[in-house]
Amino acid sequence: MLTELQGKALLKLARSSIMSCLSGRQPDMPEGDFLNEESGVFVTLENNGDLRGCIGFPEPVMPLGKAVVLAAQAAAFEDPRFPPLSEGEEFDVEISVLTKPELVSVPKEKLLSTIKVGKDGLIVRSISGSGLLLPQVATEQGWSSEEFMSHTCLKACIGRDAWKRADVKVFKFQCQIFQEK
Repeated sequence: MLTELQGKALLKLARSSIMSCLSGRQPDMPEGDFLNEESGVFVTLENNGDLRGCIGFPEPVMPLGKAVVLAAQAAAFEDPRFPPLSEGEEFDVEISVLTKPELVSVPKEKLLSTIKVGKDGLIVRSISGSGLLLPQVATEQGWSSEEFMSHTCLKACIGRDAWKRADVKVFKFQCQIFQEK
């Protein structure tokens, strides 16, 4: 678990990394051993409460500090759903630091009862696609565990009931969330 102070440092780092791209300078890297620990992370940008970009790394494949810098820059300038962020554009930053995703290995008929809406995030993977939704998405949308699972499958482009198939693997994770607002 990260402290509130560490969370604020991550938020400052995310904003600094975005602003550095706009101004052509290097981001201000805070200090702390926590930045060197490998962790999954997502950076979400919003403008007046509307999604403006969301990119991240579900697996702990690099140090947290580097992951925040890369995810923030990608959310601002490379999310294919939105045009790149422009200079002077207002935005708020949210950072989700993920636990390592774990395979949910229960029979498919018991799967939904293991999902805790608002606490768990989901990843579905099949040979044809992969989709991820952060825990806060289900809460914001008011979804049940079945709706959450279905929407995660739809994000993977594998059909809303694909989670019932034997070839589809479901992973869950939790997040520690830090917000600017």
